[in-house]
Amino acid sequence: MSEPDSSALYRAAGLVRTAVRSALADHACVIVALSGGVDSLTLLRATLLEGDGLRVIAGIVDHGLQEDSAAVAERVAVLASQLGCQEVHSLPVVVPETSAGPEAAAREARYHALTTLADRVRADRILLGHTLDDQAETVLLGLARGSGTRSLAGMSRQRGLLNRPLLGLRRHVLEQAAHYWELEPWLDPHNQESRFARVRVRQTVLPVLEAELGPGIAEALARTAGLAAQDADALDSLAEREYRIVAAHDGSLAVRPLQQAPAALASRVIRLWLRARGVPANDLSAGHIGAVLRLVHQYRGQGPLSLPGHLRVHRTGDSLWAVSVSNLNSEQPPAEESHDA
Repeated sequence: MSEPDSSALYRAAGLVRTAVRSALADHACVIVALSGGVDSLTLLRATLLEGDGLRVIAGIVDHGLQEDSAAVAERVAVLASQLGCQEVHSLPVVVPETSAGPEAAAREARYHALTTLADRVRADRILLGHTLDDQAETVLLGLARGSGTRSLAGMSRQRGLLNRPLLGLRRHVLEQAAHYWELEPWLDPHNQESRFARVRVRQTVLPVLEAELGPGIAEALARTAGLAAQDADALDSLAEREYRIVAAHDGSLAVRPLQQAPAALASRVIRLWLRARGVPANDLSAGHIGAVLRLVHQYRGQGPLSLPGHLRVHRTGDSLWAVSVSNLNSEQPPAEESHDA
């Protein structure tokens, strides 16, 4: 096999540095979320090169999901030090079992650990190594699950402390940059296991789409995410405004304004209300929202709904009420109308 074109490798390294440079402006301290894979290792290298005078911290999250995870975290810490990163933090976490699945639970635990570290060291940004390919995979997974606009919007480039400077670059560009910088990334065996839906999308679905529909599928999916994000942001903003109007100080929710609102707006208001009343975001499904909407539009005196978070939702007159029931089983079934009232 011939060596890659050196000029292409040089251009790839330049693209990565340019993308990272814009994310570092006006910051004094950033955390790079480092797994040791090609994406995050390339991100750390570019950050160290571009962050002259910047305090750069490598945050290595050990999820404990593999037998040798602690040893892997140690090896990744050594890689970070060899690149010149003077502050390296290993962050062991416990990934709980949730109805949202292991990937979502691991992601939540990871972000919690990183934001806790950011608060402790007073970091301005947490840099994540997600690429355009990751974005395309996320959109396809959302489509397959029948998700709404917010899910199809994929990952945001900037949300709170989290920043994804490489979101506009293809994964092969990062691989070329890593080759140029002679990096030796760690290969996560989970990234090769077809039992994970994301791996199947990466290894099978996207290549088939590229072969059958032509090149540029990943870029098209990423554009879809951008358009969906604009729509979702606009609807979320309207929903927050409407929520402040229809949510009463006693915790109830007015029904009549919801009956007159478009379904896309009403469903978002209900989601905001349920989350405020204690329903965990990861456990709140479209089925739950739809069941509450039936109390709004198709109320015939039916009984309360059982929702995650030990919550019962019922309608009285023109108001919805959410009552916490401490003796409910913690593993709730999907929302359904009770017939005991």
